[in-house]
Amino acid sequence: MYYKRLLIANRGEIALRIMRTARELGIHTIALYTEIDRQAEHVLQADEAYPLRGNNLQETYLNLNQIVEIAQRAKADAIHPGYGFLAENAVFSQLCIDNGIDFVGPDAHAILLMGNKVNAREFAKSIGVPVLEGVVGDSVRLIEEAEKMQFPLLIKAASGGGGKGMRIVYKKEELSAALESTSREAASYFGDGTVLIERYIQNPRHIEVQILADQHGNVVHLFERECSIQRRFQKVIEEAPSPTLTPELRKEMGNMAVFLAQEMNYTNAGTIEFLVDEDLNYYFLEMNTRIQVEHPVTEMITGIDLVEKQLSIASGRKLKLRQEDIHMKGHAIEARIYAEDPEKEFIPSPGEISFYKAPKLFDGRLRLDSAVTGPCTIHSDYDPMIAKLVVWDENRDLAIEGLHHALHSYEIHGIKNNIMYLHTLLNTDHFRQNKISTHFCQNHNDTLMRKMQEDKLEIPAALFQISFALFELKRDKANSIWEEIGYWRQQGTKLRIVDEEVLDIEIISKNPYDIKINDACYTVENVNIDRCHLMLEFNSVRYLFYQSKNTEGKSFVSCQGIVRELMRWSEMQSNIGYIGFTDLKESDGRILSPMPGRVVKIEVKTGQIVAKGDVLIIVEAMKMENSILAPFEGIVEVVFVSEGDQVQNRMELIILKNIKSKPSDISS
Repeated sequence: MYYKRLLIANRGEIALRIMRTARELGIHTIALYTEIDRQAEHVLQADEAYPLRGNNLQETYLNLNQIVEIAQRAKADAIHPGYGFLAENAVFSQLCIDNGIDFVGPDAHAILLMGNKVNAREFAKSIGVPVLEGVVGDSVRLIEEAEKMQFPLLIKAASGGGGKGMRIVYKKEELSAALESTSREAASYFGDGTVLIERYIQNPRHIEVQILADQHGNVVHLFERECSIQRRFQKVIEEAPSPTLTPELRKEMGNMAVFLAQEMNYTNAGTIEFLVDEDLNYYFLEMNTRIQVEHPVTEMITGIDLVEKQLSIASGRKLKLRQEDIHMKGHAIEARIYAEDPEKEFIPSPGEISFYKAPKLFDGRLRLDSAVTGPCTIHSDYDPMIAKLVVWDENRDLAIEGLHHALHSYEIHGIKNNIMYLHTLLNTDHFRQNKISTHFCQNHNDTLMRKMQEDKLEIPAALFQISFALFELKRDKANSIWEEIGYWRQQGTKLRIVDEEVLDIEIISKNPYDIKINDACYTVENVNIDRCHLMLEFNSVRYLFYQSKNTEGKSFVSCQGIVRELMRWSEMQSNIGYIGFTDLKESDGRILSPMPGRVVKIEVKTGQIVAKGDVLIIVEAMKMENSILAPFEGIVEVVFVSEGDQVQNRMELIILKNIKSKPSDISS
């Protein structure tokens, strides 16, 4: 029998994913929430929900004692940790068992063995699984041992995962600072600042094997996932099966993953991750003792519900699956939609979503796992992932095309996101021909950025400007003379707007609409406008635009995933703060925070001389550290913040005096 009452110790899309299966099994679901999550979708969809006391992650979603107390109060039979947070915390796993609550995951021994990269490496090596050369210890020993190794090296959080707490070091002069930063990030996110160093493979692929193991000694694998498209060690696109492996290597790696799980008496779902070099040699990387973010691609090619198997195994049932019963069908690709700004080195972009339109789901070929259903706020306290968009089809080429079209119909206003970046990446010959590695995004960054800008120009900017003007005039209709004399006059309707520059838009005539933007003329036909969307035809091509305005009064217009922020001139004139920030130049010396977050380290002090590119301040946002660099050589005149301070987007942090400027050049 499955459980009667399940507490989900997580939030967001993974909490909703677990609830979906639990609901199908008739299990009563219990959610947790912080104050900012009070109206979150996972809270609204749960059968009941309990508040977490506290003001930060350590006091709330990472507070294992409080969570177990709530589980007891709610009479939960089991706790599902999801991924992240406490999912790989051995103390939490044991605490659940000690209090008579099943933990939907492996036991504490397995988490200690595999959840720590150092322990995992040594165990894998001892049973004959290939591993990379590496070393662990305090900073003094790590620096000493690193000098004996060949650079570049990879520094990793021993208790880490999900791309957090990882740095590449190319020369020994960078090692000390990288160790400190990685350790600090690891302690913040995982509660353990221990790090290790290992040899870095230059052009590896990241390929992982999904396994299931019950409490009766049965272990099977569900084939592999290719996760080589990464940025800052964070997976961006995952697919199954891997287009890289031969049938022979697929079988060998699957059997090796099963062997490792059997040797450690592992139970529940787990993922064994490997690095594969250019000669198809593979090396054990780590084991994730939990459900993975990218589990949907495996579900879509096998038809197996991994969360259902987790619940079944945890409740003591035997696996009914035999290895020979598990088959692959077709190809699935998942793209992670992040709240980040690709044009500003992918800095996190938390804030208000003013409009949200997801792609239409069809025929079981497209799946969207997300906790976002409409306008909401993406908080800087949590991971920047908005959604996982997954497409299945008969083969890889068709799946890529399906994902491409789905991204074209995904509209998000208000915050920066990576939709256009994903669209551009998918269309590269390198990706389509599977000529990739974990360094693909980094090595091709300039090309991807340039191509992304070109892709944005596929739809003329003038059409966004025309659409914005028509939306605004439509909005004015109810409180103006246009209500009485018709939608708007045959000629003479004018609007001044701002889209990177000031533009005067005049409607010369309609049916079709002849519209003048400054000195350029455009003709659009078959205009159909509603409250938030507008259809028009230009040069015999139909376009569908969407418009929204956030609570700060900023307006957004989008089409095919391309978003532009526009403003009426009259609104901009009244928004002094907006103009002030827009007018700031590097030479002003005002160093502004590029995002909301927390100051974790100040690297400079008043009066210090810094070179261009020196780290001034490190701001943590969405669990990632972001270094703010000096834009020029200068002297630190004022530091406005302290370590631990919470800062807002574009908040002034430092005044840096340009050494090459005259004193009068610095605004007071």
